[in-house]
Amino acid sequence: MADKKSADPKAKRSQTVRERSQTDSKAPKQRRVQQTAKTVTKPVTAASRGAKKALKPLSPILKPFKIRPVRFIGRMLAKILLINYFISSWRELRQVTWPNRKETAKLTVAVFMFAVVFGSIIALTDYGLDKLFRKILLS
Repeated sequence: MADKKSADPKAKRSQTVRERSQTDSKAPKQRRVQQTAKTVTKPVTAASRGAKKALKPLSPILKPFKIRPVRFIGRMLAKILLINYFISSWRELRQVTWPNRKETAKLTVAVFMFAVVFGSIIALTDYGLDKLFRKILLS
């Protein structure tokens, strides 16, 4: 029996998934960097560095807060005041990519068009059902 692959010498063998991933992994991948994240993090990191420098002389005063029971109380206060929630919310907000002016205008027009179309459909349905029920009930 003749092998099908050897029968047609012009047939090109397609790559397997493993072969494709190996060839893709050899090429260096370029990282995408969000510009908005950079612009937001620069002032935040600068402010945090400044705060650390300003609080450096107070480090002996903060020494008791490194004791285990006091840390426990601090953690409980953090949970009560939802500090971790605000920290994670701020991290999430820094990752947001905001649309530019042109995209915002397009999206605003799309929302208004949808509202008008949907409102007219609801109005027509309401008008039709009103006429139908008036005819059925008041006849």
